[in-house]
Amino acid sequence: MDKIMEHYKRINRELVSKGSVIDYYQDTIEVNGEKRVTFDYIDHKGASAMVPVDSDGKIILVRQYRMAIDQETLELPAGGLNPGEDNKACAIRECEEETGYRPGETHHLIDLYTTVAFCNERISIYYSKDLTITHQNLDEDEFVSTERYTVDELVQMILDGKIVDAKTIAGILSYKTKMGL
Repeated sequence: MDKIMEHYKRINRELVSKGSVIDYYQDTIEVNGEKRVTFDYIDHKGASAMVPVDSDGKIILVRQYRMAIDQETLELPAGGLNPGEDNKACAIRECEEETGYRPGETHHLIDLYTTVAFCNERISIYYSKDLTITHQNLDEDEFVSTERYTVDELVQMILDGKIVDAKTIAGILSYKTKMGL
């Protein structure tokens, strides 16, 4: 892998726009010491997600509208890291805020980069079968509903193209594999 990396050298990184969730940069890259090209780069603060499993063995997902694709999606509860927050605490907090269930004993499943071509967003995914009912605590701009499905139902929904969110697909398939389901 290092042999491939030696062909690229970042010459400059220029901030184009600073956002609340992401910062957008343009990088000038020198290729093979000869040609210079420009790449778009998005810096993300990181995020976490939870596979919350209820006492019936069903996974609780949230349905919400996503402006970027102009449609509703069915997703694992997830969100961005707060300053100083670790990934596990973020996953627990987001699960409770979005579903109204607080995970107790929590286990790590997988880490993934969502869009490696232009973004460094890394999501850590956890699971918990130890849920305590509390209440939803949604942000002012969040409107979500919760739904419960078996692992087999969710896998079929992935294969049918009804679940399109990458972190949700990775989390469900990782959970299924890790649990031997």
